[in-house]
Amino acid sequence: METIAKQITGAGLGERVVSEAQLSRLLDGTPQRRYNLVNRALHRGDLVRLRRGRYLLASAVEQGKMHPFVLAQALLPGSYISMETALSFHGWIPESTPITLSVTPHRRRETLDIPKFGQFKYYPLALNKGWFLEQVDRESHAGQSFLIAQPLRALLDIFCLRKRDYPGLSSLTEGMRIDADELAAISHDDMEKMRPVYQHKRMDTFISAMQRELLP
Repeated sequence: METIAKQITGAGLGERVVSEAQLSRLLDGTPQRRYNLVNRALHRGDLVRLRRGRYLLASAVEQGKMHPFVLAQALLPGSYISMETALSFHGWIPESTPITLSVTPHRRRETLDIPKFGQFKYYPLALNKGWFLEQVDRESHAGQSFLIAQPLRALLDIFCLRKRDYPGLSSLTEGMRIDADELAAISHDDMEKMRPVYQHKRMDTFISAMQRELLP
């Protein structure tokens, strides 16, 4: 009888996060039999449980074949990479971020610690319905995709989460170490597109203050 690892690999899922639903389609028999097979694979070290209902082959973990951003999406489908993590990805801030930060469409915060991958944090924001993915792009790594905020969206998400007013250009360039040229490249249209995204009036005021300083 083939092992779970071979069945997962044979189905083309060897380097992907596998859900309970996918395992139920791959493994014949009753739910109890499937439960026993999964537990045996976990005890043998063939399979790693990332969180309830989400698994990854140990070989994919050991060989580093899963990009953290792809993993972040698989752990909480519907979320997108944002804030300092996205700014680092786009080269807007000089340092990499040890924690993968995402915005979740759900109502509560979540923090997941995944061995060999690090910490994943998911934050809900006060967003208007239908605008969740404004200025969010789909990127890919080794054939697997993830959603990530464009730089302006990532920056605004930070201040939405922290409930802070616009701090001024010097705070962005000196405090956050964002290159002034990157900020200067933001267009009026890009900022206008972000006005309907956030529920709180404070973010509309934030965008207006940012426009006055960047686009005199």
